[in-house]
Amino acid sequence: MPVRLDEIVAHFGGNLRGDGSTLVTRIAPLDKAGPTDLSFLTNPRYRSQLGATRAAAVILPPEAAEGCPVAAIVTPQPYLYFARVSQWLNPRPRPAAGVHPAAVVETQVPPSASIGANVWIGAGAVIGEGAVIGANCSIGEGAMLGADCCLQANVSVYAGCRIGARVLIHSGAVIGSDGFGFAREADGSWVKIPQTGSVIIGDDVEIGAGTTIDRGALADTVIGNGVKLDNQIQVAHNVVIGDCTAIAGCVGIAGSASIGRRCTIGGAAVILGHLTIADDVNVSAGTLVGKSIAKAGTYTGMVPFMEHGEWLRNFARLRQLDAMADKIRALERRLQDLEKTK
Repeated sequence: MPVRLDEIVAHFGGNLRGDGSTLVTRIAPLDKAGPTDLSFLTNPRYRSQLGATRAAAVILPPEAAEGCPVAAIVTPQPYLYFARVSQWLNPRPRPAAGVHPAAVVETQVPPSASIGANVWIGAGAVIGEGAVIGANCSIGEGAMLGADCCLQANVSVYAGCRIGARVLIHSGAVIGSDGFGFAREADGSWVKIPQTGSVIIGDDVEIGAGTTIDRGALADTVIGNGVKLDNQIQVAHNVVIGDCTAIAGCVGIAGSASIGRRCTIGGAAVILGHLTIADDVNVSAGTLVGKSIAKAGTYTGMVPFMEHGEWLRNFARLRQLDAMADKIRALERRLQDLEKTK
């Protein structure tokens, strides 16, 4: 349904420049937007596209407002504003409440819940009001799902795991599988250590497709409120992730690592086991974290990783090694020539 710009501003705030009766139907990029689209400018690199945009209106920061040829919503945080408006214009589809005839449900579920085809819910499981469980999901005995959770198709939640309210879990995720715990015999064979802990997930968490969160060996694996996990992440047993931390795809977190609040972990980073990462730490993509991080900041590198600014300086010198080697050889020859003249 078309929405007026002044309705958007009334709902989300910001300063409106131009005709408030302008109608928009969706959000689109600056260079692709049409006359009924709302666009946004967050990165200064794309400012050159602003003058030629065909969008009906643009969400942008105050410093870009004067150069906007169309109506604008001016806000100091245009990317956050865009995210909120996009959620409003694109609400997640919600299936009808009820239990599909092909589901196997061994517990009571609230009438407001939606249970898809071929779902299995084990005895003693607790399903919150308004929960949506997609086709082929498996919910183990005694597991708990909070209100308004949404599990996309083919999610597995093992027995005893607890998931908070408004959690979104994408297809193929596995919650509560055994952690990788083994003791070695003298002959080199392995003895499995029972993984008797659980997985505790807070409220407002999102877990990407194919991500695996292992249950604890003795204590629990804990995912804090507001955590966002991308696709294909491995979270090992007894890991603790603090509130509002965001982790990109293909990250591997080894057992008993503790990650603070509001951290960001770039794609394909590796965090070794039994380490502690402070609050407000940013780990760059591909970084190997081999020791604990005690203070906030950005950290980058492989062997060894280090504070980001130091890594940049060292890498700049690394690129000059060949030229520096040539200069050293030339200085050595000059020194040899000077010594011969003495």
